Amino acid sequence: MLSAHPRLQRFLPFLRWLPYGGPTLRADFIAGLTVALVLVPQSMAYAQLAGLPAYYGLYAAFLPVAVAALWGSSNQLATGPVAVVSLLTASSLAPFAAPGSEQFIALAVMLALLVGLVQLVLGVFKLGVVVNFLSHPVIVGFTNAAAIIIGLSQLNKLFGVPMGRSESFLADIWGVLQLVGDTHWPTLAMGLGSLAVIWGFRHFAPKWPGVLIAVVLATSLSWWIGFEKTAAVSVEAIADERVRLLLEEYRQAETRTHELNARLLDKSAALKALDKAAHETAAQRVELNYEIELLRLQIKDREEENRRRSRALRTFVFERGMAADGTVRFHPHGQVPPGETGDGLRWRIVRGVHGEKGEVKLSGGGQVVGKIPEGLPSFALPKMNWEMLGTLLTTAIVISLVGFMEAISIAKAMAAKTKQRLDPNQELVGQGLSNIVGSLTQAFPVSGSFSRSAVNLNAGAATGMSSVFTALFVLLTLLFLTPLLYHLPQATLAAVIIMAVVGLVNFAAIKHAWQASRHDGIAAIVTFVATLAVAPHLDKGILIGAGLAIGLFLYRTMTPRVAVLGRHPDGTLRDIRVAGLPESKTVVAVRFDGRLYFANVAWFEDAVLEAVAEHPRMKYLIVVGDAINELDASGEEVIHHLVERLRANGVTLLFGGLKKQVRDVMQATGLMDAIGAENVFGTADAAIEEAYRRAAAAGIETAGTLLRPAS
Repeated sequence: MLSAHPRLQRFLPFLRWLPYGGPTLRADFIAGLTVALVLVPQSMAYAQLAGLPAYYGLYAAFLPVAVAALWGSSNQLATGPVAVVSLLTASSLAPFAAPGSEQFIALAVMLALLVGLVQLVLGVFKLGVVVNFLSHPVIVGFTNAAAIIIGLSQLNKLFGVPMGRSESFLADIWGVLQLVGDTHWPTLAMGLGSLAVIWGFRHFAPKWPGVLIAVVLATSLSWWIGFEKTAAVSVEAIADERVRLLLEEYRQAETRTHELNARLLDKSAALKALDKAAHETAAQRVELNYEIELLRLQIKDREEENRRRSRALRTFVFERGMAADGTVRFHPHGQVPPGETGDGLRWRIVRGVHGEKGEVKLSGGGQVVGKIPEGLPSFALPKMNWEMLGTLLTTAIVISLVGFMEAISIAKAMAAKTKQRLDPNQELVGQGLSNIVGSLTQAFPVSGSFSRSAVNLNAGAATGMSSVFTALFVLLTLLFLTPLLYHLPQATLAAVIIMAVVGLVNFAAIKHAWQASRHDGIAAIVTFVATLAVAPHLDKGILIGAGLAIGLFLYRTMTPRVAVLGRHPDGTLRDIRVAGLPESKTVVAVRFDGRLYFANVAWFEDAVLEAVAEHPRMKYLIVVGDAINELDASGEEVIHHLVERLRANGVTLLFGGLKKQVRDVMQATGLMDAIGAENVFGTADAAIEEAYRRAAAAGIETAGTLLRPAS
């Protein structure tokens, strides 16, 4: 009963852990607890990086962690929220919904489902090799750029200033830098202090949970000093007329958006009803589709207008003034009128007119996580937005490949130490199921984490059960510990993210790619620059890099190396230009270094004809084919024409060292008969020897035996 049948293990891979207990159980328990201490604060930070409320990170750190371990192939891979995937999630959804909004959350959960389905399909059909389309140099360039973008995206939280969201990430960062003079110093102190604590423990006490200690200290200090200061007031409490006008325009646009959404639902319902009606007409369908598209454009315009108004509102700085009768008003900073007492704080609008009361939310202190719902996430199918399905599918594919490549790279690195045999397709299944199950419990896309996997391995994890224990500890946090996280400063979460991605910046890897191959170096550099340039649309950056890498690969295969050979003193055949060897005039040998297929047959033909033109006395041309691994129909056709053309000009074409798969194609297509079986030899030396024998028999002057091996 303790040893599962191999066929059963294919569907329930966690059965390989059996028999289980004793020292293995203790090791996994300790490792699971250790990872949980890192995962809880990290997951909340990555949720905010993904554009969601912090507690959604705990949802993503619960069931997905356990499912990936149960159905994956690695015993130590720690799955959950990770920086790069979180940033890809935020960048792909930001153009369609405001981060943190209900629509944004619904799209993030839907994206997790799509990512899971893509990964599961790839795993079930054993298509894990598709990740090879994302070459290592492309991933290196993308990871470096993403790490820099992630770090820069946290600057506003460290300085305590607002950050706008636009189609240019670099422009948004420039906007943050222009507000550095308005830095909220307690926030900066909290962020830098958290960075110092995490860095100190990482370097001087790496076995201690530095991230958790920083979170506990910062949260306790935040509660003790009253770090958070917020206010919700009516529009009339804002003394600046310009701001009131903006807020009124914001409210009107919000109201108009709600009205348009209601009309859109009605029109969509009418269109569905029309589909079922027996008397539907094409004209009615066209009219409804037109009205629906028009409503969508109007909604998009109103939402974009309010994004611009939100950015404008966040630039105003207020000071709270209190009159003798207790009336509170917010005046431009430093302009509190006589008769009112100013509090000296710098207040900013963090949310426009909202709710039935039409309140405006302001912040005059540090930002904290705030209230986290107690209990488990609700179990429900994701809300499917069919209009967004096609748009999100491309993003889902990119996240699936990037996330899986990150996970499998980590798993392979650990397997090299533990000597475990990995199954990439099974790992795809595990990652896919974890995202699918996560989408059912309001999680955003997850993947394997390098830092937490390293912690898991170093803590002594023996099986994937350690991740199950990690999920159970996250469960306890959701059930009992969420009230303790209310005062956790946002600046501390920013510090957690910055310290987590510092290790991802590795310019030496780009330099190494350049040294290995100029084309690889170009792919890495272009991916890096493109990702920075197109941010926040990071998926476009990696697609540009992948397309360039594939294009450069095709270019290399289109122009493979062609060498005219000579006999080196050590007896080997070498390129005469490289080795400085004398040329043979009558019998010439050329080597073609690459597969012979449609993209490079013209190059091959030109190289052969050029060799013939350069050697007018040539009677025998030998193609050394030991580097030709493949021959397609185009290649076969070109060789056929070359044989006939050269034969008509008194030149015999011979082949030496052809591989079996190439000879099979020649045999199947009749090319072997056109060449003549007597002109095809097993080795290059045999072809050379036969060419010189024929030349001697025909009385042709060979100008020495420059290609013949020394006797």
